[in-house]
Amino acid sequence: MPIDTRLRILIAAMELFSEKGYGSTSISDILSRSQANSGSLYHFFPGKQDVLVGVLELYRDGIYQMLLEPAWQGVEDPIERIFALLARYRAALLESECLYGCPIGSLALELHEPDPPVRELLAQNFTGWTTAIGKCLAAGAGRLPRGADVTALAEFILTTMEGGVMQARTHRDIAYFDRNIDQLRRHMALLEQSARQGAAA
Repeated sequence: MPIDTRLRILIAAMELFSEKGYGSTSISDILSRSQANSGSLYHFFPGKQDVLVGVLELYRDGIYQMLLEPAWQGVEDPIERIFALLARYRAALLESECLYGCPIGSLALELHEPDPPVRELLAQNFTGWTTAIGKCLAAGAGRLPRGADVTALAEFILTTMEGGVMQARTHRDIAYFDRNIDQLRRHMALLEQSARQGAAA
């Protein structure tokens, strides 16, 4: 079934913002990629920032369908779901020869002083990501020390992922991402060891 024109425009913009960045993407680029005419685009989006808002809403509302469900297919262990998600970013880095960047992270870095609606949507996207990770951590709470700050740990995992992606892109070397994730695994193992010791005591 053909997708509607508004969604086609948003998907084209999403791809272009990821490939070229928001600033380097023109309305003409979006029209060419989406095969929409200017009248259709401006009917839905009065300006380029309105397209950006639509893209951020699409990311926010589609996090489970576009990102989490594919990563978690067949993975039942809640802690391993976290690493399965991180493995999805690694695969994207490898496929792109380390050109891939987390779309929300890249936009947040590019838009130094975004307007409040854009900043709020960026924040909502990060919050959606950390909330999903927090649910995994909560489901595996028995493997964390009593009183562990699940929200802070989820935010730390996001920071580790974003930093690993950024370094791998900069150096064009997946080893930078891998070392970050390896340290995260070690940290999680230490938390689990602490939880076992606490339970034994």
